[in-house]
Amino acid sequence: MNEKQNLSNHTKFVPAFHFFLLPVLSLNLIQAGYWLLFWSFGSSHAISVRVFIAAFINLLVAIALIVMALLGRLFALGVQDRVIRLEERLRYQQLLPADLQPRINDFTINQLVSLRFASDSELPTLARKVLDDKIDNRKVIKLMIQTWRGDYQRV
Repeated sequence: MNEKQNLSNHTKFVPAFHFFLLPVLSLNLIQAGYWLLFWSFGSSHAISVRVFIAAFINLLVAIALIVMALLGRLFALGVQDRVIRLEERLRYQQLLPADLQPRINDFTINQLVSLRFASDSELPTLARKVLDDKIDNRKVIKLMIQTWRGDYQRV
C-alpha cells in the first residue's frame, strides 16, 4: 500500500493477468487464426483434412483459454462482491441510524460495492440518498463520496 486510495486510483490491475496472461493468450489466438486461414485457405498447396482439423482445434483451444482466463477473473470478482455484501451489511448494522436499519436488505450489490468506499461519518447520509433516489450506478455513487475509505484487499 504505497499510495492513499481514491476514486482515480482504486481500480486494481494484476500485472500477471492484465499484462502477461491476456497478451500471451491473445497472441496465441492470433497465431491459431493465422495458421487456420493460411494453411487452410491461403496456401497454394492442397491441405489435408487432418491438418485443417488440427488447425481448427488449435483455434478452438486458443479461444477456450481466453474464455477460461476471463471467467476465472469474473468468478473471483463475483465472489469478492458477495464478501463485500456481507461485510457492508455488518458495517451498516453498526453505523446506520435506527430508521435505516430495516432497509439494509434493500441495498443492491452495486450500491453496497460502491458505498464501501464511503467513510463511516458520511455513510448514513449517502446510504439514505442512494436508497431514496434509487441510485444504482457504481460510478455515480463513487463520485458522491467526499471522504474516501480505501479497500486495499481487492482481488
